[in-house]
Amino acid sequence: MAQLVVRQIEEEVVTALKKQAAAHGRSAEAEHREILRLALLERPSRSFKDMLLAMPDVGDDSDFERPRDLGREIEL
Repeated sequence: MAQLVVRQIEEEVVTALKKQAAAHGRSAEAEHREILRLALLERPSRSFKDMLLAMPDVGDDSDFERPRDLGREIEL
């Protein structure tokens, strides 16, 4: 397995990582691995199409129509 060294991390980020790791019952290193794995390898379980289809019906198409642009009068 490869190793990854991350330098110059803000102290508040390290503290937050340690708190989150403790809440999950694992080391900061294991928490870091899990965060990276979830951020980079996890894919949504539903397709974009499925997510759109799950959206509630909120109105008629006419609710979203734009008024016809009639332009403006030009004085000659």
